[in-house]
Amino acid sequence: MEPIQSRKWPVLILVGAGVLAATGGAVGQEADSTAAAQDTVRARPSLAGPDQVDSQLETDADPGEPLITFGFLDPYFGFKERLKESSGFGFGLDYSAVYLTASSSLEGEEDKGSSGMFRLFGSWELVGRESGNTGAFVYKLEHRHRYTEVSPKSLSFGLGYVGLFEPPFSDQGFRVTNLYWRQALGKGRLILLAGFLDATDFVDVYALASPWLHFMNFMFSTGSAAMALPNDALLGLAAGAWLSDHVYAIASLGDNASDPTKPFTGFDRFFSVNEYFKSVEVGWTTAQDRAYFDNIHLTFWHSDEKSETGDPSGWGLNASATWFLADKWMPFLRGGYAKDGGSLLQGSISTGVGYQWIPGRDLLGFGFNWGQPNETTWGERLRDQYTFELFWRWQLAKQLAVTPDLQLLINPATNPDQGSIWMFGLRGRLAL
Repeated sequence: MEPIQSRKWPVLILVGAGVLAATGGAVGQEADSTAAAQDTVRARPSLAGPDQVDSQLETDADPGEPLITFGFLDPYFGFKERLKESSGFGFGLDYSAVYLTASSSLEGEEDKGSSGMFRLFGSWELVGRESGNTGAFVYKLEHRHRYTEVSPKSLSFGLGYVGLFEPPFSDQGFRVTNLYWRQALGKGRLILLAGFLDATDFVDVYALASPWLHFMNFMFSTGSAAMALPNDALLGLAAGAWLSDHVYAIASLGDNASDPTKPFTGFDRFFSVNEYFKSVEVGWTTAQDRAYFDNIHLTFWHSDEKSETGDPSGWGLNASATWFLADKWMPFLRGGYAKDGGSLLQGSISTGVGYQWIPGRDLLGFGFNWGQPNETTWGERLRDQYTFELFWRWQLAKQLAVTPDLQLLINPATNPDQGSIWMFGLRGRLAL
């Protein structure tokens, strides 16, 4: 994710790092997918989100059984695998694009938006590979650019809708989203992170949270739009630990106003201005290798006042429950409450289900959200919003996935003349 104008979106998440970002089975791996096929859920002892670097590398390497195979790329993927095994250096790159169009908008505003993104990401395990207490350098470099007058990230405000569509897809240009050190201790039971972090990798994580692979509406992602997230490349610290075989905890602290387009300019600010985003999360799962599917957690966050944007200080609670049934169904119930802080919503409840009807490949998702706009961000007496979303992620090939998406936005809060808006979206991702 990325910075968003104050008051239009609580900026993003900094901090911390997810308890698990260890490659190959320690606590924490990325995946631009929730499961076996980049989207579905796979069993691994990780508490990190579907977009954390190590998880994504693992998932992209084994997306299940695609519809089409490109055998001529096998030598390239074999080289990547051998490099990882011999040196601990893993890398990946992808290109994603999104197109959104709405049935109506505010007068004079755009009703469509499109954007693309190139990413180069990886991790290099430099110490402790034999002991299991690995230390790794993790990076993710991006270029975000729009094709239309308005990017998907900015489209919602022209519709009068208090929310965000595909927030990472903007026109921000080059940025550094990850640049941190990850240290595992106790054979992966404790993970420490320090550097430029993306809080969506570990705060309020669940299996259908990726804007690259799952829902396009931010109501169904980190914080359920009721969290005052800072920038998604923030200078900070995070720690995660398994307290038992079933209970984990994650804590983070990061600068509220780090700029991912100028990542090395915030060191003085971190130690002198002292405006931080903090989070503490406690969760329960049936087993460590089920943490990604069977998960119940509670997250507390606090955001200091943001002097650069004028957003007030605030705090909130977010809760999440997911369960993976019969290796096909994943129902979820999530919600949050925010007291000030500059968040989009002050009350939010989301529920829905993911259905993997072709194991390890295609994924269908449906979600419903009730949202109450934050009065300190948008003003008083705005009507509650209701959002429905349906998506189908189609894994055409190991390297290529396409996702059509349909949304219904009821009572857009700052567009009182419109009772409902239909939204159609199409997303593609090529991963190498």
